[in-house]
Amino acid sequence: MTDLVDKCALITGSVRGLGLAAARRFAAAGCNLVLSGFDGSQDIAALQREIENRHGVRTIYSGADLRRSADIEGMVSAALDTFGAVDIVVNNAVVRHTSPIESFGTTEWDDGIAVNLSAAFHTIRLTVPGMKRRGWGRIINVSSIYGLRGAANRVNYVTSKTALIGLTRAVALETVSHGITCNAVCPGTTETPVHESTVLASMAEGLSRPDAERRLLTGKQPTGKLIAADDVAALMLFLCGPESASITGAVVPIDGGWASM
Repeated sequence: MTDLVDKCALITGSVRGLGLAAARRFAAAGCNLVLSGFDGSQDIAALQREIENRHGVRTIYSGADLRRSADIEGMVSAALDTFGAVDIVVNNAVVRHTSPIESFGTTEWDDGIAVNLSAAFHTIRLTVPGMKRRGWGRIINVSSIYGLRGAANRVNYVTSKTALIGLTRAVALETVSHGITCNAVCPGTTETPVHESTVLASMAEGLSRPDAERRLLTGKQPTGKLIAADDVAALMLFLCGPESASITGAVVPIDGGWASM
């Protein structure tokens, strides 16, 4: 996708899981990257070298605490200082907490809203002015199947992912005449470290991997298979390409038919 060569993609939560799959896809398309996220087991410098050497792009890493607007401002400023522009924003970072609402911690609630929703607002408000000046920009908000459906004991996640769809629609309408698109993708249960740990825990109980995956997916996506993280990343890349220029304000499930149940 030569249209994206030398553009800058800022991807939050991009040192592991779905965000890392997206980072690799955008680097393969020629984008310079702003990586962000926390993972104590990950050698960030080695990851940067691997991506840069493989794809011939440049990367920077931000350890911004996405609960803090000042940190997000610093991340965007670093991107602008390094690359001169932020052309693509993928709001992927997420925190998850599970509890019945009556025992859901107020700190956990605030953290979830800050990272899952407010951080997207801040990255968008800080990058849209430059996109408008250049007459081009792509914003992708990573919602979830739980932005389309409810779930017990996940009030924070469901609320923030649903609100992210509202943010997407509002921003799409505000930017539609400036060459900018804003879309949301809604993955089902995807091949990510958090789901892999669940599968491995079931396998430790004696289940085969197929049976462990079926247990995880019971009542979920009708395909009975985990969504490949790279497939979600490919959808994100498509939404930044020339063929998708007329797609904005869309909410796109990639969930093995789950939303149709």
